[in-house]
Amino acid sequence: MTDETRIYQRTVRQFIEMELAPHHAHWAEQGHPDPGAWIKAGKASLLLPDVPEEYGGGGGTFAHEAIVIEELARSGVHFGLSIQSIVAHYILAYGNEEQKRRWLPRMASGELVGAVGLTEPNSGSDLQGTKTTARKDGDHYVVNGSKTFISNGWQAGLVCLAVRTDPRAPGPKALSLLVLETKDLPGYRVGRPLHKIGRHAQDTCELFFDDVRVPVGNLLGQSEGRGLFQMMDQFRYERLSIGLSAVAAAERAVDITADYVKERKAFGKPLFDLQNTRFKLAECKTETHIGRIFVDDCIQKFIDGQLDSITAAMAKYWLTDCQCRVIDECVQLHGGYGYIQESPIARMWADSRVQRIYGGANEVLKEVVSSSL
Repeated sequence: MTDETRIYQRTVRQFIEMELAPHHAHWAEQGHPDPGAWIKAGKASLLLPDVPEEYGGGGGTFAHEAIVIEELARSGVHFGLSIQSIVAHYILAYGNEEQKRRWLPRMASGELVGAVGLTEPNSGSDLQGTKTTARKDGDHYVVNGSKTFISNGWQAGLVCLAVRTDPRAPGPKALSLLVLETKDLPGYRVGRPLHKIGRHAQDTCELFFDDVRVPVGNLLGQSEGRGLFQMMDQFRYERLSIGLSAVAAAERAVDITADYVKERKAFGKPLFDLQNTRFKLAECKTETHIGRIFVDDCIQKFIDGQLDSITAAMAKYWLTDCQCRVIDECVQLHGGYGYIQESPIARMWADSRVQRIYGGANEVLKEVVSSSL
């Protein structure tokens, strides 16, 4: 943190408190944020803060993106700003100049909402099992298939899509990334928002592609067959983002619970006076502190261009496991009130569970880590 990033943090926190948090319950009920919220977030410089200014971004580093991720996690507001940044970094890393100038400024303004189309009904963390195809037909690709569990899918105007461009090529070289502009796109269809256990305001949908024609100029990268390698490289950004949100949420849970047990009485005295309560909170505080030191080190390594995929996998799996452990203990310390849906800690508990699944299931990430042994 610097003076400049602290100022940005205050701006982000104020925007979330004034423009997002008051509407979160309504968005949770309808299953997605209001479209106008994206435009407001763009005007407030919350979108693409770590993308160069020449492409409409904030011109900062991942430290600025980290502030947005942390403040959203602490507030309990689920709004797909980090997904927007993930899509933007695919374009920034692999797009040509024309693609960057065509899409990034509109993403930074909130005009275009981005989604990443990787997961399919029969393939999640196993990306080589992708079945969605893109067959070349003149100056277009013809896309057929479906994707599921797609965050921002309901409002996505831009989808970074993993497709199989050469069924005869070896697994790693069969996949490519295409960018689809979805407005009035024939053959493109969005399923209803999926009803999840938690994160109700974050729209998550199925996407369907029936002979969708996409210009060959929308391929990311100079040639086909680079998709898997592009995804593996960008997973560092995504997994660090998830790990950071896990730490911020766990820290907030400890703070909420510490306040609660000092006010709540049992057997004639505050719960905090019971040794078990203090010891459990001490354990949670220690775990989150270890997580904070780890994730801060990862952030600095990422900014310096030194975060490797193994460490990113460690961060994502360990920190999300830690998040779930800590929040579960905090629910227990709240007693029956911790199981009431209106309780902040109950919502955090439901919202946290998916963190161990998306971005690469934690069991798969342990395999990634074990490959370095």
